[in-house]
Amino acid sequence: MSTADALKLAKEKELDLVLISEQANPPVAKILEYNKFLYEERKKTSAVKAKAKKSELKEFVFGPTIGEGDIAIRVERSKEFIKEGNRVKISVKLKGREAEYPDLGFEKIKRFQEELADVAKLESEPRRNGKIISATFCKI
Repeated sequence: MSTADALKLAKEKELDLVLISEQANPPVAKILEYNKFLYEERKKTSAVKAKAKKSELKEFVFGPTIGEGDIAIRVERSKEFIKEGNRVKISVKLKGREAEYPDLGFEKIKRFQEELADVAKLESEPRRNGKIISATFCKI
């Protein structure tokens, strides 16, 4: 149908002529109510956004004197979270005189980095913020 005929038909029905696919040969257009069309398009895009999984940030907080078994448990949980698509933040909280030895905290984070090397990479380098040393890991 020619463009003029389509426009004439749309005016007779008191609707709009909407170009759907410009790249098609010949171009595709529909006669419909434009506001309703926009509403349905917004509804489709919001449904797609709602179904998309958002990455969460899971955090483990512990001290520099954490035991080997406890580290192993947290490493395993971290691997599970990362495989699900979440990011993991490791925080070492220094209390009292522990704050004078931040190297212990950096060692614990380095240990986590080595353990998680096969499933995760460091998103942000370990840094000290007051009495907390933290680093974030994300999926490779």
